[in-house]
Amino acid sequence: MLDNIMVEQAITLDGLLRERVKRTPDAIAYRDFNQEHQNWRDYTWGHIDHQVARWQSALENDGLKPGDRVAVMMRNSPEWVIFEQAALGLGLVVVPLYTQDRPDNVAYIINDAGCKVLLFGALDQWNAFSDVRGQLAGLVRILVLGDSTGNTDEPRLKYSGQWLPNDGGATRHVPRDALSLATIVYTSGTTGKPKGVMLSHLNILSNAAACAHVVPLTADDILLSFLPLSHMFERTCGYYLAMLSGSTTVYARSVQQLGEDLQTIRPTKLISVPRIYERVFAAIKAKLDDGPPLRKKMFELALNVGWARFEQQQGRGSWQLSFLLWPVLKALVADKIMARLGGRLNVAIVGGAALSAEVSRVFIGLGLPVVQGYGLTETSPVACANTTNDNLPASVGKPVAGVEVKIGDKGALMIRGPNIMLGYWNNPEATAAMVGADGWLNSGDTARIDEQGHVFITGRLKEIVVMSNGEKIPPVDIEAAIMRDSLFEQVMLIGEGKPYLSVMTVLNQEQWKKLAAVQNKTPEQGSINAPEITKILLARIAATMSAFPGYAQVRRVHATLDPWTVENGMLTPTLKLKRPKVMEKFHAELDGMYSGH
Repeated sequence: MLDNIMVEQAITLDGLLRERVKRTPDAIAYRDFNQEHQNWRDYTWGHIDHQVARWQSALENDGLKPGDRVAVMMRNSPEWVIFEQAALGLGLVVVPLYTQDRPDNVAYIINDAGCKVLLFGALDQWNAFSDVRGQLAGLVRILVLGDSTGNTDEPRLKYSGQWLPNDGGATRHVPRDALSLATIVYTSGTTGKPKGVMLSHLNILSNAAACAHVVPLTADDILLSFLPLSHMFERTCGYYLAMLSGSTTVYARSVQQLGEDLQTIRPTKLISVPRIYERVFAAIKAKLDDGPPLRKKMFELALNVGWARFEQQQGRGSWQLSFLLWPVLKALVADKIMARLGGRLNVAIVGGAALSAEVSRVFIGLGLPVVQGYGLTETSPVACANTTNDNLPASVGKPVAGVEVKIGDKGALMIRGPNIMLGYWNNPEATAAMVGADGWLNSGDTARIDEQGHVFITGRLKEIVVMSNGEKIPPVDIEAAIMRDSLFEQVMLIGEGKPYLSVMTVLNQEQWKKLAAVQNKTPEQGSINAPEITKILLARIAATMSAFPGYAQVRRVHATLDPWTVENGMLTPTLKLKRPKVMEKFHAELDGMYSGH
């Protein structure tokens, strides 16, 4: 049964919690894993509200005033929500930080936003800031979650157990305008310094309400949260949408333990970026390739019948005699694979990047409705989305309620609605370049819109590789296609101003060991770029790119086993590739791939 809170009832994001506590104080809001006792524990909405009041009392005791900025750098947990709700209720502005981000980048954000409080999940996070502590003079309070009797040499640092009062009284909700600033979310910045996206209460609240029309949630739904709450996709859809609907959110222990948590928690809804589904797909494919031919044929039959059923349900296909086989195929094939995802999933919501049509087809064919959406941090974040009743996997769906889209200059997708950001913090020039005086935001992505209103993303204005012959190549599409081969863990396409395309790639270590054994090579880095291995890599890359134009051929490849990570500066905290950094690191190898041309 739907029990959605209306935007007009909540007014602000902290008002959303106030309304939820009024309606269902004893319902389970969150579930988290207690490392000390090695068990899962539940939190009711009423309990969360009581804890919010305690945090508010402590923040007031530190002299925080409405408009002050406070930062949080923790893994997903009920405490993350409690801290934010406490801050928002006092009129403070929350600045979320990625736990994997580098200290120098975090120091820049804290200074740029003028944060007065920084909350860590553990002391070792603060210890990692030893080299940049001189840049954090503006902080008046540094908090570490938990209890400790030990002393530190930092007078501003306190553990939350020492800092919090036993009781905070009634929860405070400073009367605020829905249009006032709620949060500053720093974009990850594939080039240059990150920019602070200013989002209002209404920006996020209206977007959560729009998403409730896309994927209706009820109090019976269970969401498993593992994307970082510092990412607006998780924050709006996995946090505020769940609060608006009264659903239960369970915080996964870690991405590494996600497989176990899926089977323990058995969620009904899953919010994820494409990489999770791509990895499951790659594992399925590798298992089928290594197994008996009959298993592969059964899988393909189940996939084809399941997909045909989906097309028929969507009104794009007719009934087929093969549908009579589905109950058997479901039991023998689909249910076994879906059991790895918990067995209760009825919708999988995908965003943050493009999910390939091939991977979508696999999960949809197995009976799991995968709905893909599109958006930006600057749009709070969802602008378009498919629904279970109108699902065109090759598209990103239609605009969500209240949002308009159109095609602008150079094919750019333009977006307008109540979800459009207030602007960039302390950066009016960047704001003016992104949002026009008429309220239309230039997404930076190129798109087309069909007659029914479905939006198809066709490329990125700033990420098109223009070869020396004038041919324009969308690198993200090709990279995604290549990574469908489980041998290729990470891929970067190169060819700007060059006569042909090349690829830098990080190989999957397990798959590389198998290939090396077959080719009688040692599995170390030294043999990975041997001529005979390069020939095999190019052949496998070509096989993944059969659907691309003939001029989009990769002629050179350089492989490594060392992954590109946030820590080594190759990825942003949202795991987007920093192309200039990769090219800088491998400049000698790149020169070699184009030597003589």
